[in-house]
This record gives sequence, C-alpha cells and structure tokens, in this order.
Amino acid sequence: MKTKLLILLSLFVFLVDEAKSQQLSGRAYYKASNQIMIRIDSADMSPEEIAEAHEIMKKPWQRDFILSFTQTESNWKQMETLENGSSPSASDGMTVNLSGSGDEILYKNLVDQSYVQEQEFMGKEFLIQDALVPRKWELSPETKKIGEYTARKASYTELVDAMHFSAEMTEMENVKDTIRVTVWFTTEIPVAHGPENYFGLPGLILEVHNGGRTYYCEKIELNPAADPVEIEKPKEGKVVSQGEFQLIQEESIQQMQSRYQGKPGEGSKVRIGG
Repeated sequence: MKTKLLILLSLFVFLVDEAKSQQLSGRAYYKASNQIMIRIDSADMSPEEIAEAHEIMKKPWQRDFILSFTQTESNWKQMETLENGSSPSASDGMTVNLSGSGDEILYKNLVDQSYVQEQEFMGKEFLIQDALVPRKWELSPETKKIGEYTARKASYTELVDAMHFSAEMTEMENVKDTIRVTVWFTTEIPVAHGPENYFGLPGLILEVHNGGRTYYCEKIELNPAADPVEIEKPKEGKVVSQGEFQLIQEESIQQMQSRYQGKPGEGSKVRIGG
C-alpha cells in the first residue's frame, strides 16, 4: 500500500512539474555589443584620416534587446532607447549603419523549426521565411554563475559566407569564414530559446560570444502575471527565403559599386548596413 502511495505521489509531482514547464513563459533582456574591424585604405585619405577612421570603427556598437518566449515560440526585438539612433560615424565620408530600423522582429517556432524575420533593406520591407538551421552544439562540463542561475558552456564551429573589402578597397568579395561561437545556457529555465538565431539547447541561452559580437542577459522575468507574454508573428513585407534575400543584397551592392566606381571623392566612403 505504501509503495503504491509513493508511486502515485511521485507521478503527481512529475505531472505538476510537467504542467509548469508547459506553461513557462517570460522575457529576457540582453545587452548586445559589436566590435567592428575592417581594413581602411585610400589614396584620397591622409594618414591622420585613416587613423581616425580606424579609431571610430573600433568603438563598440551597443544595443538593448528583449527576447519574449513561451515553451515553443519566441520574439527577438531591439528595445526602444534614446541611444538607438546613434552608431559610430565620421564626418568625412564614412557612415556606419548597423542597427536597421530598430523595430524589426525575429520570430522563431521550435515546433515546426521555422522562423520569420522582418528586414528592411535599401528602403524596402522584406519578410524572410525559412527553416531554422540546427547547430552541432558541443557541450562542456564547465559552468559559471550568471546572476542567480548556474550556466553551462556550449559551442560550435561553422563555415559561413561573408563579404570582405578587396585589397584595393574597390569592391566587395564573397569569402568563406570559419567562426567559433561560445554560449552559456541554464537548464534552470528549460526552454530552448536564445538571442538572435541561437536556439536548440536544453535551457535558455544567457550569453553569446561570436567573434566581435556578444550578448549578455541582464534581467529575466518568468511568467509575468501582470503583463502576460504575447508572441507576435511578423506579417508585413515582401515574402522571400533567406537565400533570395542574400541574392537581393549582393545584387544591390554590386549595382552601387558599379554606380560609384571611379567617381572623384567616392573612393574613401564606406557604408556597412545591418
């Protein structure tokens, strides 16, 4: 009789825990930082101007983001702050635009392994719809405390497409880059979400280190009763796949290069969109 009672009690506790897990929702607030390094060289720029441009590019670009999540869905969006309108720039021929419009949403659905992302490019609105790309995570036994949570380390290595300036600074070249991404996640919040396009671990990703880009979680709200979490799925913009959107970007950049190549005074101008 006692054995049956213990079994029933254990089953009840399991079902309660499982119900709580299924109902889990929350918001995680992140600080994002980019360290941008590019080669700047031009016959039209003095050594002093080149040095100044390098110093500007070394300044970290920082933004605040919010990840709203349920057990199966999430929204990733830049938060509105007074600083959102600024990014490193120079007055003499250099503009750096990394933040986009500031109100774009990345929606992820872990059930059907898909995402929808709003993206503005060259003044046009796009709606990128595609499948999530699973990562080959390598789990490490290393742990550390992040706030009140115990976080575990995970990482992966990936070969990615990238665009670099040519040695002559006259055009953009398509190259392959190998990146090593390291994250810290906590199983104390059992959802497989994370910042940006990171997902697929048995706990919320609290930190991401990807070369010059980092994300740090500063605050977490779980099951906020006063302001329940609502997951928004983007709907506005021309529907394209990720591959189609990349092709549109490449074609637009090539058109701009052809338009400005060889024009006086244009050789030292650099614009990076993101």
